[in-house]
Amino acid sequence: MKKPFRVVAILVIAIGAIFVMRIGPSPAPDYPINTSLSAASEVIIDIPAGSSGSAIAVLLFDSEVIKSSEAFFRVAVGDKRSEKIAPGNHRLTKTISAQQALDQLLDPERIPNLIKVYEGSWKSEIAKSLVKYGFSANEVGRALATAKLPDGFRNSEGLLFPAQYSFVKGTTASEAVQEMVDRFTQEPAAKELLLGTQKFKPSQLLTIASIIQAEGEQKDFAKVSSVIYNRLKVGMPLQMDSTVHFVKKLRGEIFLSSQSTLINSPYNTYKKYGLPPGPICSPGADAISAALKPAVGDWLYFITVAPGDTRFTKSLEEFNNWKAVYVKNRKAGVFG
Repeated sequence: MKKPFRVVAILVIAIGAIFVMRIGPSPAPDYPINTSLSAASEVIIDIPAGSSGSAIAVLLFDSEVIKSSEAFFRVAVGDKRSEKIAPGNHRLTKTISAQQALDQLLDPERIPNLIKVYEGSWKSEIAKSLVKYGFSANEVGRALATAKLPDGFRNSEGLLFPAQYSFVKGTTASEAVQEMVDRFTQEPAAKELLLGTQKFKPSQLLTIASIIQAEGEQKDFAKVSSVIYNRLKVGMPLQMDSTVHFVKKLRGEIFLSSQSTLINSPYNTYKKYGLPPGPICSPGADAISAALKPAVGDWLYFITVAPGDTRFTKSLEEFNNWKAVYVKNRKAGVFG
């Protein structure tokens, strides 16, 4: 069953120790809180990747956003959120307080052309976002085909980590795609996944994580993971709707027809035993962690009978009873 995607946050610019500035004992000049933002003029600030806090403060001062760079420094060093200022363009209001400037720098709605990669996104969906951002379809296609991937991976599906991305002026499509892949390899859970296990290669673990992401709600990830491993262990087909939806490129609370389960595809886990040949989406950190640490249980079946009500069992009979409840609820419009 499908669920809303969550958004996961991004790029970091260091502000602390490398921010060198003389601070006097008296308060730094600062504008008062601007309560008329809608009537104030705005400016676009381009923050280069790797900018120090002092460099950001100078940009803000030179652009007439803040009254003094010292004021921004005082606010930034006292607020750990300042470490998450993203490089790239930011739309800011002129003549505002240092605190308002920091708040606006951290506001994703003020980042023009922000690319949001949601948990569970397909590579094809991310490619469309990159084209909408301004890259050509050919550039994006080449970037996805030539990105440097972790060892053992031949396809970037599943490796474009869910996050918010804003790129500095002049960034190429190849650099943008590589940044998404590199963001995956920097995630702590993904680092553990890339080590593999005795029974599963990293690519197989990522495939499991992607199915977990597509099939369950976050609270059920570990149990869905257990079902997948239990079915693989006893030689059952996975029979996951999400793998067929991936082939057919279908989104939403879609009832999978009997005809759909017969399509000829290595991703059709109703016909093919074992794991599909690769990931079916980009999983987030929680789904990756669940793939590495499944819940302890003997469940072989699960079904969402109503929004927020997913049930797990080892009994086929109980599963069929719950399936009847699901069908009844679906016909009644419970799933919207």
